[in-house]
Amino acid sequence: MKTVSLPDWPWQTVRALAAERGARVWPVGGAVRDVLLGRSLRDWDFAVDYGAMKLARAVADALGGAYYPLDEERDTGRVVLVEKGGVRLDLDFAALRGDSLEVDLLARDFTINALALDETGALIDVTGGLVDLEDGCVRAVSDQAFQDDPLRLLRAVRIAAELGFQVEPQTVAWMQHDAYLLVEPSAERVRDEFVRLLSLPGAAASVEQLDAFGLLPLVLPELEALKGVEQSPPHRYDVWRHTLTIVDVLEGVVAVATGQGEPSSADVPSTAWGDLARTLGQFTGNVADHLAVEVSSGHDRSQLLKLAALLHDVGKPKTQSEGDDGRIHFYNHELVGVQMAAARMRELRFSRDEIERVRTIVGAHMRPAHLARAGDLTRRAIYRFFRATSCGGVDVVLLCLADHLATWGPNLQEARWARRLEVAETLLTHWFDRYAETVEPPLLLNGGELMAELGLEPGPRIGRLLRVLQEAQAAGEVQTREEALGLAKRIAKGWGDGGS
Repeated sequence: MKTVSLPDWPWQTVRALAAERGARVWPVGGAVRDVLLGRSLRDWDFAVDYGAMKLARAVADALGGAYYPLDEERDTGRVVLVEKGGVRLDLDFAALRGDSLEVDLLARDFTINALALDETGALIDVTGGLVDLEDGCVRAVSDQAFQDDPLRLLRAVRIAAELGFQVEPQTVAWMQHDAYLLVEPSAERVRDEFVRLLSLPGAAASVEQLDAFGLLPLVLPELEALKGVEQSPPHRYDVWRHTLTIVDVLEGVVAVATGQGEPSSADVPSTAWGDLARTLGQFTGNVADHLAVEVSSGHDRSQLLKLAALLHDVGKPKTQSEGDDGRIHFYNHELVGVQMAAARMRELRFSRDEIERVRTIVGAHMRPAHLARAGDLTRRAIYRFFRATSCGGVDVVLLCLADHLATWGPNLQEARWARRLEVAETLLTHWFDRYAETVEPPLLLNGGELMAELGLEPGPRIGRLLRVLQEAQAAGEVQTREEALGLAKRIAKGWGDGGS
């Protein structure tokens, strides 16, 4: 019989407290799986024969953690611990589903998650999970697995991606048969499972797998219309394949921008990654910190950036047209895409802040390209870019670089690419190093001073005047209070002459 050694902390405390109460407790599921795979443990699941919530509360008290009841009807509670360095550790305690551990394990999702350990560390495997673990296989415990909880449809793909496993054929057949059930779980549960999947490396392949299993239209139905929508050169793919490519390339751009190394991609010349590293290397710490910021609901900026990449061209099918020269155009597709992306995110119950962030990125994803074609990048243009995008501007820069690489691929033109890098470097320099000079210079006059000096009444004109003065400061046209006041007087005089 195979035995497994668990870390003494917190296992020995859990075991001792259960024994004091005359209860039996078994480590189960992902914790056992990850120990067998040699992975670090971030989440523990315990099956308890009775008194699971009371045991959880006692563990929280003993280890100085926080206790949360999860499901009183099913006697399920959570303990949240914080290890040294601020790393969070979740311990979930749940009463057995059924009258024995075997019945409980047979009701679980996948065989590799239906493993348990007894008090001595002996492995309990009633579904063949160990063999599947060794074979790198995600197998449903039964044909009822997805009907019992349809969210498992997404979880199967996510676990396979996370572990580098394959979903076995019979399970795929069951998933395709039960795909329609994905409408049953709450939008919040679907959202969170999908974001977890999207945050993993190789997200494009995972999205493609969701599509093959018939699940993607139930999460992001807007992507279905991208298939077969042709694009003129320099595009090489239809909008669907371009979208998958940009998600894949974006992972490489983010890896380089955050100092995680230079990726390899058959779709991008190796020299491009070197160029990117030399240009963005100066910002690695800044970009990494920026993308790690949580927006809300446990979702950070890097996850929302990937979601924005998936949605950035959803407006193209509705805006496709053909010019007299035979070229295909998508005029204002980003504006249409903004509305479509926001509507879908509302359906998935994303927060207002999350929706606004993705709206910003989708709506502005072409702006750096326009700046690259416009000639000299002035301080006024930089100010207006960040006024329109705020802190989402950094994400827009990264997405635009990925878009350029995904569009041109092996046909990348050196001069065009160099110009995109130049614009990206300039924008990021101003955001990270010259913020108070160009992005948001401190006002030389406030609204009260303007009203007092110019004899103006409170109203929206004061706000407009302050924005004009700040832009003039950012452009370097106004540097002192006197210069700002002079400009304000000239503008106000124009109002008196009938201007606005």
